[in-house]
Amino acid sequence: MGSWKSLVLAGAAAFAGVPAFGADLGPLMQRPQVMAPAEDFGGWYLRGDVGVGVFHNPKWFDADSAAVGGSFVHQGNADAPFVGFGVGYQFNNWLRVDVTGDVRGATEFKGTDSLFNAFVFNPNGTFGSQQFNFFETKVSSLVFLANAYVDLGTWWCLTPFVGAGIGAARNTMSGMTDIGAFSSGAVGGFGFADDGSKWNLAWAVHAGVAYNVSNNLKLEFAYRFLHLGDAVSGTLHCGNGCTSSPVEIRNIESHDFRIGMRWLFNEPAAPPPPLVRKG
Repeated sequence: MGSWKSLVLAGAAAFAGVPAFGADLGPLMQRPQVMAPAEDFGGWYLRGDVGVGVFHNPKWFDADSAAVGGSFVHQGNADAPFVGFGVGYQFNNWLRVDVTGDVRGATEFKGTDSLFNAFVFNPNGTFGSQQFNFFETKVSSLVFLANAYVDLGTWWCLTPFVGAGIGAARNTMSGMTDIGAFSSGAVGGFGFADDGSKWNLAWAVHAGVAYNVSNNLKLEFAYRFLHLGDAVSGTLHCGNGCTSSPVEIRNIESHDFRIGMRWLFNEPAAPPPPLVRKG
């Protein structure tokens, strides 16, 4: 009798232990957790940029000189500092657009024109000499662009991107001077041009990388190839009172190197917690 009682008590204890054992196995039997996908985010942002532009082979042109066989034999320019501002919208985690305005500082341009002048009187009593005109001027620009960018993903807080933009540029030539000289030794002259401005179609392509300083603040290091169009002076005045056609600097293009900041008004939401599948 005692043995049966012992077996019954042992069996009851065993059955009582089953739920506890099952509870211990419960987490092992659950399905793996699945992370909810991160949601796209959007919102407005402000941007500011500073940089320097290296001009790419602009071409000088003087219609009056070209009409008598003259051409520019030397051209040069300094680099152009600029500052820019803009406002944009981030549609999601890969597409954004903005509208920007840049002010490009007055930059020195130089050009030397060469032509044969058959009417100059030389010191030796003959006529005709090679004439050189040394032009100096400053070019400044206002540039307005509508841009679109594709962000290519983020690794270690770095987001590479590419983009393109189109808009308008207002190029102004100011303070132009013209100093003449002759290879025969004849006395040259001095001239100057009125200031002139011209609106042009502008376009750009972008590439760079952004660093996520925080969820709201992005630091950009970027390259931009910018086409600015042409710049045209006002009427050219000679020292003896004559006038001639304006001088042009055509096909102005720049390799721009920029550092910028973007400030997002709406901080991207944090990813939702993991989802647990039941069943």
